[in-house]
Amino acid sequence: MPKVSVNGVGLYYEEHGEGMPILGLHGTPSSAVLCAEAAVELGSHGRCIIFDRRGFHRSALVPPPATLDLIQHVDDAAALLAALHAGPAVVIGRSTGGLIALELARRFPDKVKALVLLEPALFTIDPDAGTWARGLRQRVLVASRDRPLGAAEVLMREALGVEFWDALPGDTQEMFAQTSPAVLAEIRGRGLDLSDSPLELNEDDLAGIRRQTLILSAEDSPHVLRLITARLSGALPFTESVLVPGGPLIDPAHPAVLDFVDRVAATPSSWI
Repeated sequence: MPKVSVNGVGLYYEEHGEGMPILGLHGTPSSAVLCAEAAVELGSHGRCIIFDRRGFHRSALVPPPATLDLIQHVDDAAALLAALHAGPAVVIGRSTGGLIALELARRFPDKVKALVLLEPALFTIDPDAGTWARGLRQRVLVASRDRPLGAAEVLMREALGVEFWDALPGDTQEMFAQTSPAVLAEIRGRGLDLSDSPLELNEDDLAGIRRQTLILSAEDSPHVLRLITARLSGALPFTESVLVPGGPLIDPAHPAVLDFVDRVAATPSSWI
């Protein structure tokens, strides 16, 4: 199992293809497992790197951390790119991974060539989305008091629907369940979407992220996610948005993403 040591932890990672670096950041709860097929497809368009974030699945920590902060995930992503000599990269982030991608671009702009955000979880950008996220946080915490390993299931049932969870294969449900300690650590940490003190970015912060950005949202996902997309589309300087059919877990290798990646690869680095 390939791992690279960064910031004191061993992160599981995979690489596919060669050329322009493409970095995938999974959501919460999740793992790079869900991006494996997409990574192979993306590997025909560049050098695709996917990894399990600190605390999740094959990058699980023993004992599990009490807290996980946004800055730790950001620093890990930057260090991983440095260790693999793989920057600047097109960074593809889903949900919490999209939040991490935004902060990576803000703090380490030299590491990021462009952004692909799949329903990014920057709930603080919209009042209704923020209220929804705070309610979700409380429901997960209450439900997990008696069943800590059920935190991931509760989060997915609440956020994406009972039908979505029930349709997942049993082994996928088990993989998600085992990420529950990391889910709770992020909730107890700082800066992440369901933290008590989530990241807040103002208009100047977002305007400073001067990278080509593609934002995808799905027709059947919770409405609050499209509120975030609309706000970000107006705040980030070089953004295009696409609404795709279906529900959550948008394919990171969606045709719109592949087209965007190819256009970025053909764009000179000094375009801005």
